[in-house]
Amino acid sequence: MWFGVLGPLLVRDGDVVVGVPASRQRVLLAALLVHAGKAVPADALAEVIWAGAPPVGAAITLRSHVSRLRRVLGPGAGARVLTRHPGYLLEAGEEEVDLLRFAALCQQGGAAIRAGAWARAWGLLSQALALWRGEPMADIPCGPLHREEVPRLEQMRLQAVEWRTDAGLHLGRQAELVPESQMLAARHPLREGFHAQLMLALYRCGRQAEALAAYQQARKILIEELGTGPGPGLRELHRRILTEDPALGAPESQTYAGGGFASATPRALPAGVRHFTGRAAELVRLSGLLDRSGEQAPAVAISAISGTAGVGKTALAVHWAHQVTGRFPDGQLYVNLRGFDPSGTPVTPAGAVRSFLDALGVAPGRMPADFDMQAALFRSLLAGKRILIVLDNARNVEQVRPLLPGAPGCLVVVTSRCQLTGLAAEGALLLMLDVLSAAEARELLARHLGAERVAAGSRAADELTGLCAGLPLALAITAARAAARPGFPLAALAAELHHARRQLDVLDAGDAVTNIRAVFSWSQVNLSAPAARMFRLLGLHPGPDFSAPAAASLAGVPFARAQALLSELSRASLIAEHVPGRFACHDLLRAYAAEQASAADGDPGCRAAIDRMLDHYLHTAHGAVRLLYPARGALPLGAPCRGSAPESIAEYGHAWAWFDAECPVLIPAITLAARSGLDTRAWQLAWTLVEFLDRRSRLHDLAATQEAALAAAVRTGGLDAQGRTHRDLGYAYGRLGAFGDARRHLRCALDIHLRLEDRAGQARVHYARARVFEMQDDRQGALGEARQALKLYQAAGHRGGQARALNAVGWYSALLGDHCRALAYCEEAISLLRDLGDRAGEADTWDSLGYAHHQLGHHAEAVACYTRAVDPYRDLGDRSSQALALIHIGETHHAAGNSRAARDAWQQALAVLDELRSPGSDTRKLRAKLRDLLLT
Repeated sequence: MWFGVLGPLLVRDGDVVVGVPASRQRVLLAALLVHAGKAVPADALAEVIWAGAPPVGAAITLRSHVSRLRRVLGPGAGARVLTRHPGYLLEAGEEEVDLLRFAALCQQGGAAIRAGAWARAWGLLSQALALWRGEPMADIPCGPLHREEVPRLEQMRLQAVEWRTDAGLHLGRQAELVPESQMLAARHPLREGFHAQLMLALYRCGRQAEALAAYQQARKILIEELGTGPGPGLRELHRRILTEDPALGAPESQTYAGGGFASATPRALPAGVRHFTGRAAELVRLSGLLDRSGEQAPAVAISAISGTAGVGKTALAVHWAHQVTGRFPDGQLYVNLRGFDPSGTPVTPAGAVRSFLDALGVAPGRMPADFDMQAALFRSLLAGKRILIVLDNARNVEQVRPLLPGAPGCLVVVTSRCQLTGLAAEGALLLMLDVLSAAEARELLARHLGAERVAAGSRAADELTGLCAGLPLALAITAARAAARPGFPLAALAAELHHARRQLDVLDAGDAVTNIRAVFSWSQVNLSAPAARMFRLLGLHPGPDFSAPAAASLAGVPFARAQALLSELSRASLIAEHVPGRFACHDLLRAYAAEQASAADGDPGCRAAIDRMLDHYLHTAHGAVRLLYPARGALPLGAPCRGSAPESIAEYGHAWAWFDAECPVLIPAITLAARSGLDTRAWQLAWTLVEFLDRRSRLHDLAATQEAALAAAVRTGGLDAQGRTHRDLGYAYGRLGAFGDARRHLRCALDIHLRLEDRAGQARVHYARARVFEMQDDRQGALGEARQALKLYQAAGHRGGQARALNAVGWYSALLGDHCRALAYCEEAISLLRDLGDRAGEADTWDSLGYAHHQLGHHAEAVACYTRAVDPYRDLGDRSSQALALIHIGETHHAAGNSRAARDAWQQALAVLDELRSPGSDTRKLRAKLRDLLLT
């Protein structure tokens, strides 16, 4: 559930937004929400509902309003409205109400301000302010609730803004804070704190004269409005600016001139191990690295932790990292490189760098296409910063080296089963991790089971630690089983494990990895048969993690049953819910599970599970793409195989969130499908990812998946599949700037669709070629291809493609200066797109119409068109396009001489870009426009 009052009233039940149409019901709900979790007296509710004049019998009528509100909210949200003496209560917590969440973040942010933890304060207060969607309770009728609560909430917001600005000034963000501070000082002229922050930001930007002018403006306003001059704090700041006090100098800026990217503060470490034990000497050696990672250090400090599987390398690295986060105020980065993943698909350096750039706040639209440029940007963003980087489960030095920073200040911890001696050239500390000592292993058991129980079964405890070979992973699983049977003597558990080990002696090759099979085998004895089967089949999943719905399809069981089985596996420490709703499994356990699946379920059982899982992902992804981009068309999919239950996605935000979460699974799933001989599913899965990877600017992934798709399509012998994949691969190469390869693949695609006499397929190729011509700035060539696409779509009777091609012809006509023709084509496109329900196409076409009207000087019409593009872009999750449409609105207002409307539109655009943490030239230009507008 999610309830909102920081803007228009908002109720979201799962993915469904629930409307509350009646005004008195909205007032009632708002009154309950501002006191969420507390009982509101009935007479107080009556006062606000009837604006201070409740009727006779108000208590009875109030019960009726409450009853109707519950029905409107539905069974989920409605059940939260409870009768509680002396009135009613809305049951919701901090994570479900924007006001409660805002208050908690502000409290934490204020504490960080007082502690001088400026980076933490900036992050917390930025999150808090991002919860605001406009004027609080904007759709609630004016009355007692409005009069009492809105001023209070607005004061809370202003305090958060002031604190956040203070943190930003301490972090050296003065350049980006100037426009915002100018607006705040103008809107709240009697709040001296905003004037002081504006003066300081201007001074630190080298604009002393403007800072002094800002003081004079503040002084004039205060005298005119209050009859008194500035307070002592503002006067003292004015004096110090006049005398150029060195103490007012700016701290190191968070913006890097080489590319203009402003970085976020990542906090990407996974949760630490709850019962971490031992490793005292290793922790001391790691901490010794801190002295080598100062700003004057000659090289980046690196530690490479190696050791066998299950020995606790990741646990040590993450545990230590959490201990020293305070030494790295600019953030922590983490990536599982999956170097020894059972799927055999390690993370590429390009993929790892891309994930780091995402965490550092680089928006998709600003992501360089070339890997070398991405790596250079990564190193630039880390220059001069103190960031801790954990590279977990590395395969070799070659996978690690491109991920190392280029300047001192950062510290890198690498874990690997191999000894990465090649890193010694970079000055790495090489740390070989051995199994736990007998004392450490016994302490680990005691932490899990309690010292009393271990002491009572001292000899058995020693036997258990010996049977686990001192491996923390095996000990954790053993302890989980013992904890699940609290009345069972440890001696009996040791006897069971000893018996299991004797059964597997024939498999013992003399190393810990093989010996640990005994622990894994023994851990399953206590599982129910369905849970043991679920565990085995999870070994077939391509990873790196999975959701409960996917596990349900993999095992062919209902969702609720899958949840219960996953809980059982989690209690046995065989899987872990590492983020809410997503589970992961140690790669050693996954390899063992796959081995057991092959032995117990055989090839037919494993193949059926893989079929169900791939169908789950394929049909869910296909449905999500069809929702987001109906013009993409549809694949000729049959029904999902029996036991597979694809997810139903009916809301745009849910579709984007699903792709974000599942993309790391979908890409290796393509490889799994191809390796399993399921080539049709392989190319079809790749087809579903095209729009997502394109919109997220993951261009190397787009090209790689389409290369794999093309190979699979060729193996199927299907010409339609080959034509589709040649087209998408050609477009991918165009986006990467490899125009020769793009032309070659698009030519192949066109030849295939000509052979098939598939006019719609030919049209899609011409449409793709138009976009590639546009990328080369060949507008005339793009227009010619778009016209050919339109002609073929019309001949094929393909209305969706026809609508998109009409907009393309209109857009390229506008770019070539033929604005009247552009209007005619785009208006025809809008009519078709509206009939088809293609909101993405509508938004793009309204943007085209706005551009044409603007060029013709039709400013009112241009604003109207651009405005109609804003909401669809937002609903589709295309926030970058939403911001661009708002910028265009501002430009049109500015051209028409309406400076106030231009400022409002640009401020909205800036808010979206700030929410996206979007750096780069567009954001800088927008801030400059706002600054210039305010100075004129």
